[in-house]
Amino acid sequence: MNKFAVDGGEMAYLDVGQGPVVVFGHSYLWDSAMWAPQVAALSQDYRCIVPELWAHGQSDYCPATTRSLQDYAAQVLALLDHLSIENFSVVGLSVGGMWGTELVTLAPGRVQSLVLMDTFVGLEPEVTHAKYFAMLETISELQAVPESMIAAITPLFFANNVEQDNPQLAKGFAQQLAELKGESAVEVARVGRMVFGRRDQIDEVEKFSLPVLIAVGQEDKPRPVLESYLMHDCISGSELIQIPKAGHISNLEQPEFVTQMLKRFLTRVYA
Repeated sequence: MNKFAVDGGEMAYLDVGQGPVVVFGHSYLWDSAMWAPQVAALSQDYRCIVPELWAHGQSDYCPATTRSLQDYAAQVLALLDHLSIENFSVVGLSVGGMWGTELVTLAPGRVQSLVLMDTFVGLEPEVTHAKYFAMLETISELQAVPESMIAAITPLFFANNVEQDNPQLAKGFAQQLAELKGESAVEVARVGRMVFGRRDQIDEVEKFSLPVLIAVGQEDKPRPVLESYLMHDCISGSELIQIPKAGHISNLEQPEFVTQMLKRFLTRVYA
């Protein structure tokens, strides 16, 4: 794992392979390891950069000056500048798609293509906004994720049959939430407020003119398929793919399907 100092904090990132650059954004409450199946396959032909969100993986807690996903996107751009990377594609899942879209707005001439997976770049709907902020408040106060909340959160991330089809995936994630304690829990909740209190980027994406692939697990609960259709309607020329038997972390539930989908898309972009 590499480290990059920016705005008083150290951002951890993976840098694997050679070729055209693909920047991956992982989900909230996960880390760069989430992309392991795709990085293993794509790093044969591409240089895969996977930054870790503040307070996630091996990255430091969020610098005091970082107040939004726009700020974080600017820090990722600073990392790419530091690595002397001019042009790149972005593959973002969940919050990775949210800051990935901010990156396109920040540096439109540099981003060659964008993949938005299991994400929504409009405002967080009011009902879920209230629900998530209440959860984050509880985590901050308790400096932990209570068992009842772990039981409620875990199924949200996966397809309906995860207990039968991929029990280790759900079990590993629940274990990780249980281990989130003290200051780490408080800092993860702070990043969560940036995610769920994000700005509305719908007007921005309507101006996009780069190749965009939108993909969503058919059983995604936090980011339902309808939201992907809304983004697809806004981004002219975008392509939409539904991933069967997958929930929110579709790339780990259907790794082969997602890897092949990304290969096809990137091959067209860099043909």
